[in-house]
Amino acid sequence: MEIAVLLVVLAIGVLAVVALAERLDVPPPLLLIAVGAAVSYIPGVPEVHLEPEVVLLGLLPPLLYATAIQSSLVDFNANRRSILLLSVVLVIVTTFGVGAIVHTILPGISWPAALAIGAVVAPPDAVAATAIGRRIGLPRRIVTILEGESLLNDATALVALSTAIFALGHSVQAWRIGLDFVIAAGGGILIGLITFFVVAKLRKQLTNPVLDTAISFIVPFAAYLVAEEFNASGVLAVVIAGLLLGHKAPILQSAQSRIAERINWRTIAFILENAVFLLIGLQASWLLHDVGKSSLPIATIVGVCVATLVGVIAVRIVWVFVARFALIRPGADISTGIVPGWRYTLLIGWAGMRGVVTLAAAFIIPEGTEYREILLLIAFTVVAGTLFIQGLSLPVLASRLKVPSPDPADDALARATLLQQASKAGYKALDALDYDDPHGVEALVRQRVDQRNFSAWERLGTTADQETPSELYARVRLTMINAERARILEIRSAGTVPSEIVGDVLAMLDVEESMIDVASEARSDIRTANALRIHPGLECDELDRYPVGEIVSDGTCHECIRDGTEWVALRQCLECGHVACCDSSPKQHATVHFHELAHPVMQSAEPGESWRWCYIHHLTA
Repeated sequence: MEIAVLLVVLAIGVLAVVALAERLDVPPPLLLIAVGAAVSYIPGVPEVHLEPEVVLLGLLPPLLYATAIQSSLVDFNANRRSILLLSVVLVIVTTFGVGAIVHTILPGISWPAALAIGAVVAPPDAVAATAIGRRIGLPRRIVTILEGESLLNDATALVALSTAIFALGHSVQAWRIGLDFVIAAGGGILIGLITFFVVAKLRKQLTNPVLDTAISFIVPFAAYLVAEEFNASGVLAVVIAGLLLGHKAPILQSAQSRIAERINWRTIAFILENAVFLLIGLQASWLLHDVGKSSLPIATIVGVCVATLVGVIAVRIVWVFVARFALIRPGADISTGIVPGWRYTLLIGWAGMRGVVTLAAAFIIPEGTEYREILLLIAFTVVAGTLFIQGLSLPVLASRLKVPSPDPADDALARATLLQQASKAGYKALDALDYDDPHGVEALVRQRVDQRNFSAWERLGTTADQETPSELYARVRLTMINAERARILEIRSAGTVPSEIVGDVLAMLDVEESMIDVASEARSDIRTANALRIHPGLECDELDRYPVGEIVSDGTCHECIRDGTEWVALRQCLECGHVACCDSSPKQHATVHFHELAHPVMQSAEPGESWRWCYIHHLTA
């Protein structure tokens, strides 16, 4: 009963602190640790000890899986060299670097014990770096590298830690260390692949989204336990299975299953990752109390903790610059066309926050190891220190370095182009379909597809004083849905219709409401870049032939004035300079101009916009 009450109080505390952090505009992980540390000193609050088994089995697999299924396997593969240099080589370098620092400062500590704490503090946390990185708008390539590193580095660190612990009571040869790593890595990858194939085969037979989601809850724990049973890396097994299942989800799962799994795992990850930081803070009082019993001078204890913290930060920064300029020659970013420079490298080096795995792994160090209480304090110092020092300063550093965040204009243009390409393929399949249509279904289908596409293009609009058609549709239809739902609830209260039928109808309204494409960004927030690029991986001779031109417009569509209609946005033909209305407008005069004269490229004629569109290839630039 006490455990149940503690869990409920913990959950309530997590939600309250996260809500407060959002209101104060501070990173939730930092406030959670601070609150946890403060609460640990309140009289009557029970001591909370992070047991390694609870963290490594109960928390780590679901957190890794939740991150892996949302990660892009394509982006991961594109940055694999950077990720491997950080998640494998840097962990080993940090293990030996920190081990040397601790061995030098603590009198009489053995090399295996010193290397054990080096392995403990080596891996950055998967949650902290990406949570803070996305919050402050770091470039996507940096977030991808940090995320990929954090998914794999725990495996390297845990193998190094187990080897160091074994060496505490036995002699270890270099070949054994290499063999252990190969077995752990190879076995983890193999079991991850087997898990993927088994689950993929099951999912092909399933149509029930509840059952499909329930299976996903089992996957991370099953993969982890099986791998550990065979002395393989459970971390790698979970990551490999999660990456592949997330990548193949559009093929293996139904739309309902994907939606259910995505929402459920986002909720699980939110609760667990925030609870982890509160639990870290709750360790503060008893850790410091145990250290107070040590025979070592306070100056030595403080010195080794500070030196380790500085060493962890310094080793990472030095290594990322060595790797970037000596071992890697990165090409241009596929989404921005920019070759990452030293600013990107410095941000990756500075985003090395440690988390719960570091603290949990420290408790794996056996009882009776010399200076164990000091080693635990070192782990806590590194976790708290990196989160507060680097976590708080990372937004300031990103701002000072002027590293560009993902541009909403680029995103909106890429989204609209992708939908247009998809629609082109859809219309081709529709034209090839052999069917009778006495009810005019084809016209309805085309209308709905056009409405979806127009909504995407309207996000690029800068006409702030005019409601676009998609915004008007969303406002009108949402008003209707609210009224419809209220009436259904009245009928439900009367009890004249079976509850199952009422539930089905309410679910239909929920699905329709979720499908209404309400622009999440205000159009005034969309900044148009000076040079928007052609959709990645595609080429267009017409766009190369027609560069951005000077806009010559009086701000009107003369055809709309002639026809007595309203236009939404204006487009200018780059062949003849003709200005006409966009496809969201009733008459679509710019497209009519293309069909009449076959002038292939138009440019937005709205103030502050310079993007172009090729009517032939359906590409933007």
